Amino acid sequence: MNDWTELSIKVPANDIDLAGEIAHMVVPYGIYIEDYRDMEQEVRSITHMQLIDETLLSRDRDIGIVHIYLPPHEHPSEAIAFLRERYTAAGIAHEIAGKLCKNEDWENNWKAYFHPLKVGGRLLIQPVWEEPADPEGRAVLLLEPGLAFGSGSHATTRLCMEMLERYAAPGCKVLDIGCGSGILAIAAVKLGAGYALGVDIDPLAVTNARENAERNGLTEQQAAFVPGDLAACVQGCYEVVVSNIVADAILSLKSQVGRHMAQGGVWICSGIIDARADEVIAACEEAGFELVCRKDEGGWVCLAFMR
Repeated sequence: MNDWTELSIKVPANDIDLAGEIAHMVVPYGIYIEDYRDMEQEVRSITHMQLIDETLLSRDRDIGIVHIYLPPHEHPSEAIAFLRERYTAAGIAHEIAGKLCKNEDWENNWKAYFHPLKVGGRLLIQPVWEEPADPEGRAVLLLEPGLAFGSGSHATTRLCMEMLERYAAPGCKVLDIGCGSGILAIAAVKLGAGYALGVDIDPLAVTNARENAERNGLTEQQAAFVPGDLAACVQGCYEVVVSNIVADAILSLKSQVGRHMAQGGVWICSGIIDARADEVIAACEEAGFELVCRKDEGGWVCLAFMR
């Protein structure tokens, strides 16, 4: 059985229409909206009845709820990150709750939809449970994402990998902030980097990233992963820093990340919705960075800055 995930988004009732339009950016099919502002009039016009169930009458008229349903191959954390960014940018107060499947069900169900994926001109992401695909000269990245963010199927991850293909020079050192499944750090080494360090606040993600590095035959001297944040875990300087997170987290990093970048190093930032790209660019330029490359896909933006 392939289970879906339901996300319920509570917003002020007056914002329900715009909230529904934003939800449609996540799923192209129908959504379900609870809006009780004109309940009495609508019920009576449909049923021609004067009496309305007490349960309906007790509904909060100031709150609307948008329900969206994600198929098994969509990772809920990616959809939630997108929705939070969009609603925050639109000034809509919101609460998002999810009814998720059990971990073991989720892992078994969504794998049927994740197949070998070509990224950029040099990489092939190969799910470990799929029959090996013909790499056609590409570097193969074996991946078992588990429940960690980063399968390569999302635009933010693909954009980062394309940027890494451009900026990860042979033998360079790469720092991945918010490494998730470890896909970007591992990709950097596959593209020729001499060493990659991944950092994540989620210990389970770090465990998953280490396992993925082992699957790809990488030693700790090639790719290492540690739990914690940037300030507590990282020493030294790196030619490439990559942060596939969200705009607010990138803005909070702009005053710290430069201390960990080699002279002329590049900072690749992704997970930014297009509505906030100019804000991130302006803030980073004010902090002493220069925008050298921008890539857009599906409402997401990936930026490359140089010190």
